[in-house]
Amino acid sequence: MNFVEELKWRGMIHQMMPGTEELFEKETVTAYVGIDPTADSLHIGHLCGVMMLRHLQQAGHKPLALVGGATGMIGDPSGKSQERNLLNEETLRHNVECIKAQLSRFLDFNSDAPNAAELVNNYDWMKNFSFLEFAREIGKCITVNYMMAKDSVKRRLNGEAQDGMSFTEFTYQLLQGYDFLHLYETKNCKLQMGGSDQWGNITTGTELIRRKLGADNEAFALTCPLITKADGKKFGKTEKGNIWLDRNRTSPYTFYQFWLNVADEDAERYIKIFTSLDKATIDALIEEHRQDPGRRVLQKRLAEEVTVLVHSREDYELALEASNILFGKATKESLTKLDEQTLLDVFSGVPQFEVSRSLLEGEGVKAIDLLAEHTACFASKGEMRKLTQGGGVSINKEKLDDPNKAITTADLLDNKYILAQQGKKKYFLLIVK
Repeated sequence: MNFVEELKWRGMIHQMMPGTEELFEKETVTAYVGIDPTADSLHIGHLCGVMMLRHLQQAGHKPLALVGGATGMIGDPSGKSQERNLLNEETLRHNVECIKAQLSRFLDFNSDAPNAAELVNNYDWMKNFSFLEFAREIGKCITVNYMMAKDSVKRRLNGEAQDGMSFTEFTYQLLQGYDFLHLYETKNCKLQMGGSDQWGNITTGTELIRRKLGADNEAFALTCPLITKADGKKFGKTEKGNIWLDRNRTSPYTFYQFWLNVADEDAERYIKIFTSLDKATIDALIEEHRQDPGRRVLQKRLAEEVTVLVHSREDYELALEASNILFGKATKESLTKLDEQTLLDVFSGVPQFEVSRSLLEGEGVKAIDLLAEHTACFASKGEMRKLTQGGGVSINKEKLDDPNKAITTADLLDNKYILAQQGKKKYFLLIVK
């Protein structure tokens, strides 16, 4: 597998420094991607960089994932119009551990092979570096003129940010450049990869290596394009915020639904970028999808591949089953399999009513009183009786044959919820408190 060719057909190269392809023809390459550990989870905006490392390892080369324990304390100004809050060391250490666990689903850290992935943290080499040492050893190698010419700096200084740019953020590109120098010297790392907004920071690193170590020391840069949606909006953002890889932040069901609901045009790009499927398989899927877009073949396979990769096959199957609860035939057993978060995600758009637990205790409450008196699931008891006789009322996906049937705490899902259904598609979620 030719790594650069692989990225090209997948649409994953935005810029590449001359000589990068030739480097891969000459040797086994060590390359790194920097990850900002400002949260204890990656989100899908990180996935393009992570997939580049995955393809790199699959092509026989060595990936380094650098978590910015030091640079994360400062905050990267690239693409930002204001300074970020600074994190303390304890929080950063926790975030780094969580991120490594997520990366291990994409990269092999435990192999005995020479190209086993490694996680490195720039805090390890920056924590004992004094300011005076840094100014003498690194600061003198790069001119202010060079640093001022970077787009990320120019935009901030030309009025994009109300408060300009602090010295802290101005030095960020030097710190990131030093990471590259350090990895070049200690790990023989000759390539840094990242998003297109990182080009300025990455090339500062290649320039620092050349100026510090001499012109015959070559280092290279490769960036992936900024991922957008067909409508031009930012990829990975929803009304509720980021789509995270951590199941506690974004449930596997919501994660699966995100990919399932992407536009046709986006699905054709995303399946190349976010899966490891080969070209022949993807071309066949795209062709099949174009023949009958209504079947959403592409979105279904994309959602399957990414959900299995990030979570597990079991999580994918549960997400699929949860999707069918709303739109297909499902049983009470399907409902009871759902954890609380998934249940709430599946029924987030349906009317909800709060009910006192005391109503359901002991002998319970008649279904007709619960749904037509204590809640407004039905406009009247007469309406409910009529629908029940016609088989049009269900509780927890089981047909209700008697409107006077007692509903008790034994009927609760997750000891807290009751799902009422009117007809095929009208749902109500009762929350018992």
